[in-house]
Amino acid sequence: MNASLIGSAPVITVLRMLNRGRSRPERVRAWLVGAGAGVAAFLVCTAVSLADFRDEGGSLTGLALALLALPVAGLVHQANRLATATRERRLAALRLAGAAPGDARRLGALEGGWLALTGSLAGGLVYALTHLPGPLAPVPFVVVLLTAGGVVSGARAGRDVIASPLGVTRRPRVRGPRVRDLLAAATGVALLVAGLTLKGGFPIGGKYGTAVAMAAGMVLLLFGLTMAATWLIRACAARTGRRARSPETLLAARLVESDPRAWARALSVVGLTVFFGAGAGAQQAVTGYGHAHALVDMALLLAMLTSAAALVVHQAEELIDLRRSFAALAAAGVPERSLGRVLVRQAAIAALPVCAVAAAAGVGVVVFSVLDIYQARWLVWALTRAVAMTGIGVLTAMLMALAARPLLRGALRLETLRAGR
Repeated sequence: MNASLIGSAPVITVLRMLNRGRSRPERVRAWLVGAGAGVAAFLVCTAVSLADFRDEGGSLTGLALALLALPVAGLVHQANRLATATRERRLAALRLAGAAPGDARRLGALEGGWLALTGSLAGGLVYALTHLPGPLAPVPFVVVLLTAGGVVSGARAGRDVIASPLGVTRRPRVRGPRVRDLLAAATGVALLVAGLTLKGGFPIGGKYGTAVAMAAGMVLLLFGLTMAATWLIRACAARTGRRARSPETLLAARLVESDPRAWARALSVVGLTVFFGAGAGAQQAVTGYGHAHALVDMALLLAMLTSAAALVVHQAEELIDLRRSFAALAAAGVPERSLGRVLVRQAAIAALPVCAVAAAAGVGVVVFSVLDIYQARWLVWALTRAVAMTGIGVLTAMLMALAARPLLRGALRLETLRAGR
């Protein structure tokens, strides 16, 4: 048979065949990806329409809605990663029939793109029905953008998974910081400096180009710092492990230390929310608290809830990877409650450095942008808000670890250990 079974048959036919064998959790994950794409499309289109307003309130509201779209996108990618493992277990049987290793990734790209397309079309339709007086021009662009993002997310979600005729394995993950993380942070700083220096004289788009460049700079800076914080997560985990006074803390520290980058990736959406929350606090100290800032804070709250859902998905993915180890510990007599504490302490160890770095960066960006007028007394409120956002981020991560207890209970079943799955 051909080296690529899927290449010799209509891809959509194979995808439909696999979808007929999906379990209820897999259908829920597919719905989650589509719904996330729809919400992101609605928020981005609305944010673009609000950019036409000239007042500060409209601009801040648009920023708040755009901010909400980023954690939703992170949730969609985490759901794609979780769906990959179960999809590739079904594809393992196709390897015996001659399917090539890359076929799984192509199917993942197709499925991710299709779900993003249907979801974003639904979100664009809701926007069109609720914003009839508003501009409809952004809808096709946003749909194309989100569909392309779904294709990329679906393809990249399976890059660490190998489906073979004998089962599914994962490639070793890159555990340290990458050069591109530092380049992303440096590019973000450059865009921020250019926007603050040129202001209304930005070469592309004038003042709107400045706003776009600064927004892109903040996002690149945050994600670059978050992913480059991998070494800091590892250092904190190693130090916690050396000073651990209980088996749960020691195991949690060693698990985080073994793969800090996965935690940095999962916590990036939480870090984004903390970043904007701390920055908003520093800005409120200058301008005072008003209606627009209240909307931003409401958006931050919703973004944190979305980030929490992404963390639950990450916990589910991690439990899939560690299910045999956890099942062996349970079979050896370790109580389920102790393993639940391991999950909570993992989340706390990893979230503290990420949230602290994000909060410091958020305050730093705002203070630097108005350094000539910023007063020392305003720093009290800014730092208080930054500490509060750090605490909220860490607490959210810990609460989501507690929410993953039912998933842990399923991973501890003895059938998992006996079946070797």
